[in-house]
Amino acid sequence: MNRPSHKELSRKIRAAKEAVTQGNINLINPAAIIADALELGYCIDSDLQDILLELLESTSPEDYAGNKPPQKSYEKEIKGVELFAFKKKCSYFSDDIYYKFTLYEDELFLVSLHKDRN
Repeated sequence: MNRPSHKELSRKIRAAKEAVTQGNINLINPAAIIADALELGYCIDSDLQDILLELLESTSPEDYAGNKPPQKSYEKEIKGVELFAFKKKCSYFSDDIYYKFTLYEDELFLVSLHKDRN
């Protein structure tokens, strides 16, 4: 089976929106996320939740840019959990944005959010 399926991605996107709406956002590598935020010109404290909500609201399974099957995390907090990557346009930025996350215990763990570096 070619994973993730359209249905699985739809569920992940919905669950990610719910977690972000509730403010359940964790940064896996804060230093990297902050460096990318500086490059993109946004403030993590005041803008990250709104940016993630906009990205997730407009993301569809067709925007999936990750491995098939999904790559598993090697980070301590989420070791072995599957990662879901997407490429999407966002009104906050002029470039396409690549972002990768996982969901664990009803929380979104943000692994990356940066300009698409195709």
